[in-house]
Amino acid sequence: MRILLIHQYFLEKNDGGGSRFNEMVRYWSSQGHHITVLAGMVHYATGEKLEKYKGKFSYTDTDFYPNVEVIRSHVSESYNANFLGRLWAYFSFMFSAIWVGLFKTKGKYDIILVTSPPLFVGASAYTLSRIKRISFVFEVRDLWPESAVDTGVLTNKYIIKLAYWFEQFLYKKAKRINVLTPAFRDKLVQKNVPANKICFIPNAADFSLAEKLQDDFNPEAFKAQLGLENKFVITYVGAHGVANHLIQLVDAAKYLQHTNVVFQLIGAGMKKQELIDEVNAQKLTEQFVFRDSVPKSEVFKYILASDMGASVLKKVDTFKTIYSNKTFDYMSCKRPVLLAIDGVSRTLVEEANCGIYVEPENAKAIAQGILEVYKQPEHLKQLGENGYAYARKHFDRFKLADEYLEELEKATR
Repeated sequence: MRILLIHQYFLEKNDGGGSRFNEMVRYWSSQGHHITVLAGMVHYATGEKLEKYKGKFSYTDTDFYPNVEVIRSHVSESYNANFLGRLWAYFSFMFSAIWVGLFKTKGKYDIILVTSPPLFVGASAYTLSRIKRISFVFEVRDLWPESAVDTGVLTNKYIIKLAYWFEQFLYKKAKRINVLTPAFRDKLVQKNVPANKICFIPNAADFSLAEKLQDDFNPEAFKAQLGLENKFVITYVGAHGVANHLIQLVDAAKYLQHTNVVFQLIGAGMKKQELIDEVNAQKLTEQFVFRDSVPKSEVFKYILASDMGASVLKKVDTFKTIYSNKTFDYMSCKRPVLLAIDGVSRTLVEEANCGIYVEPENAKAIAQGILEVYKQPEHLKQLGENGYAYARKHFDRFKLADEYLEELEKATR
């Protein structure tokens, strides 16, 4: 197949953080499929452009994976300025992706696949699908605009009304809609989307990187190298933004000052400096380690050298409907999960028996949950083994990539 993927936050080749579509695209290309990716120039976490993109409207990278071409187009650098700046960044990519899709892509495609949020990338997919006369598949990674409303990012009632109308328009025009959780599917059916139009290909676990490290990687030695020997390390990998609400870990740390618990936060985002400032102000520097984003090939070393992995989000109803991508990384590394997300993520962790659920934004509950398990190494090891086995059975990335391809093929017929 020839697939045109529109993904504003498609990561760089060796970037850290969640890489669902990077891994999916690499797998599809290895099967002989050709993929062109239309992506943004501004990084999802830092809100900044790499030097090679500055002063350019588009940039084509053909040295990504075999059979893959990544074309990055303009995104306004007002992304992290304020709400209006971020909104303009969304719209700027919407328009630039249409332009690039029309004038920079070559040949015919079988299908357009677009993943949201932001919701506005759907306009790029719809416009290109009409002009190129091919169908598009719309993926819902997050319920938008609900999540933006719940987190206080979106407050203007006219924009909210417009966003809900546009959401319905895209659901109507898409040939297929993929959702990442069962709760998303239920929500869309409640919004009168036909059930037979919805498919369910969730986030997945990537076992390949963790397994490559098993033979010659020494987690304890790496932990000592990081200066964390004899510490109980809880690692968080991902964005440091409004939705992640990592301040709750800082609040919990106040109740853990008499322990050897250390929170290791890896990533970037608009709230990172605030977190560092608060840790300094609360004199909690002995309990926190902040690290910049590291390549995906390296981040598993930090997870494997940890005692637990943290999945954390703001306490809002919309986030009860999502699976946290990083949870699957922890499961693939056989590390138990500290989960501060209610809803389907809680159901997943409890069914897999692979970690502990703690009430989001309840600092005492988070600290208490950690205290109950941090001196039980055998129990923690078993939780990690449980998560690995469950993810192997239900969330293997390659199996799900094959299922996704089947859905794309159905949409072309």
